[in-house]
Amino acid sequence: MNIREYVLKNRSYRRFYQDHTIERAALIELVDLARHSASAANVQPLKFFLSHTPEMNRMIFPHLGWAGYLTDWPGPEEGERPSAYIIILGDTHLKQSFGCDHGIAAQSILLGAVEKGLGGCMIATVERREALTEALGLPDHLIILLVLALGKPKETVVIEPLRPDGDIKYWRDNDGIHHVPKRSLDELIVGD
Repeated sequence: MNIREYVLKNRSYRRFYQDHTIERAALIELVDLARHSASAANVQPLKFFLSHTPEMNRMIFPHLGWAGYLTDWPGPEEGERPSAYIIILGDTHLKQSFGCDHGIAAQSILLGAVEKGLGGCMIATVERREALTEALGLPDHLIILLVLALGKPKETVVIEPLRPDGDIKYWRDNDGIHHVPKRSLDELIVGD
């Protein structure tokens, strides 16, 4: 695959084959991609919490918000939940503000996941963040920035042109196919 194919295949998947095992070594390989990614002023203030066991995954899952536009969907049901998580943390001993470092790291990780035949979802909606921090046993100087849910995708995600009404909300059809409207290049490019 070329980079365009990886980017187009890197969708926000929210349903997975939960019984598909992801080994810790694979998660470490993905974090290594993030480690080699750009960091503002080269401070490298990110840390990563890895989860790949069913017990730890079950503990993390209830703290996550899954799809803001799908108001009647509480998230993946048992059997469709992620096989692993990478929680991206900001180390306040190194920096107080993390800019876009965690977004860059997350994209690198998710593109690496695509290469491994996996998919994922960046989750910024962490409910009861303090409770999750405590449950993970994280020290106070590490703050949760993003949670990456990872697994073998169990759903189809389709990119489509933005509708004439300009509605950007993603949606699922009656067959469970997830539709994601995207703005056109003409709308995005300004100037010559």
